[in-house]
Amino acid sequence: MDSMMKAPLTTHLRRMFYFVTPNETSFEKAEDVPQYIKESAPFFLGFIAIEFIVMLLRGDGKRSLNDELTSVGAGMFSRLPLLLFRSLHIAAYIWVHENFPLHVLPWDSPYTWWLCFLGMDLGYYWFHRLAHEVNFMWAAHQVHHSSEYYNLTTALRQSVLQGYTSWVFYLPMAPFIPPSIFILHHELNILYQFWIHTEYVRSLGPLEYVLNTPSHHRVHHGRNRYCIDKNYAGTLIIWDRLFGTFEPEAEEVVYGLTHPLNTFDQFWVQFGFLKYMIERFNEMKGPANKLCTLFFGPGWAPGKPRTGELSDIPDVHAPEKQYNPQVPLWLKVYVVVHFFLTFLGYQLLFDNKQMFCQSYLLMFIMFLGYSLTTYGRLFDRSNLGIVMEVCRCVMFLVGDIVLVKLDFYTPPTGPAVMPFLRLLHVASLGLWLILYQKVFDSQVTVLNKNQ
Repeated sequence: MDSMMKAPLTTHLRRMFYFVTPNETSFEKAEDVPQYIKESAPFFLGFIAIEFIVMLLRGDGKRSLNDELTSVGAGMFSRLPLLLFRSLHIAAYIWVHENFPLHVLPWDSPYTWWLCFLGMDLGYYWFHRLAHEVNFMWAAHQVHHSSEYYNLTTALRQSVLQGYTSWVFYLPMAPFIPPSIFILHHELNILYQFWIHTEYVRSLGPLEYVLNTPSHHRVHHGRNRYCIDKNYAGTLIIWDRLFGTFEPEAEEVVYGLTHPLNTFDQFWVQFGFLKYMIERFNEMKGPANKLCTLFFGPGWAPGKPRTGELSDIPDVHAPEKQYNPQVPLWLKVYVVVHFFLTFLGYQLLFDNKQMFCQSYLLMFIMFLGYSLTTYGRLFDRSNLGIVMEVCRCVMFLVGDIVLVKLDFYTPPTGPAVMPFLRLLHVASLGLWLILYQKVFDSQVTVLNKNQ
């Protein structure tokens, strides 16, 4: 918050679009690089709110609550390992830089800054391309493509596994580029890719030839046949033009996976394809086919090209019906309230993680992940979701009692909001028990009438 107050509003906005200069964003030490992504959280919310207002004014309904909460929840889910471990791409980069320095460029040179900008973006292009063409990498990246809508919340839908497949693509810069400059461009590259996830910016004119734009990225998120494996750019679309993967936006784009998940279950969104890939691996005969299952494309099968046949992909055209089970208003309000409180707990945990031991952190991580999965099940109108939510409320109350016994609630881990949270979860538990009783009574009435 302090760093946010030090920088003008226009500076924060420029960072969102990579409109910065080497002089203002060059740092000598890695620890001096501001956390631009974290500082930009209010601007994420602001842009999402503006997009929502535009949608209301246009009345086109290009978003749904269940999908948006799933996207935000996936973003939260993806960062949970950072409570226990340091970011792998930064740790690996620093290790290579310190142990294999071939010719370290000056950190305060504009040439170093621009060279890292290009190297970072080129590394991202090849990571992104292989994340679509290599099955075990796709098992992580498919999370980002699982939304059937395309709006700014889609940018937040990230994989908990992806960071363990992307880090290696930036290591060629490590013997030359100081870590501080790499970390800076890694942050800014991610920030830039937020705003291109929208349908309300149609064309940027001549900039479409150089920059990755909403139009180009809409194609990338499409499951129309002409969209498959196109436009991998991060910031610059020139890489796609150079390497033959560029495709302009033509027919209206249908978003999502070629084989939709049809669930908001957070655990299945994150790991469903991984389970499928492992099952295919076990079914394949011979070591060669097993290796191809891991290292060829998700559409590969014996006798097929490395990335599969385009004709095997369903030929879809807009409009396509999206997965959107109807739930009553009271359930939407219920999930939104609990999701918001879960998000606050998540933020509090990240802000104070240094105060907790590993066992506490692991316990909180498991509860957060379970909660996000439960909310998705409720939006799926799954009976299992009701059982999971009852268990979640019980777990919260039992865990609260245990933490009180362990004298856990000492400042700042004992906020004044705890009495409210206890009352809310007791009331929630009572609500589900009452609803269950009503359903049970109605079923008994039907049985009696049938007899």
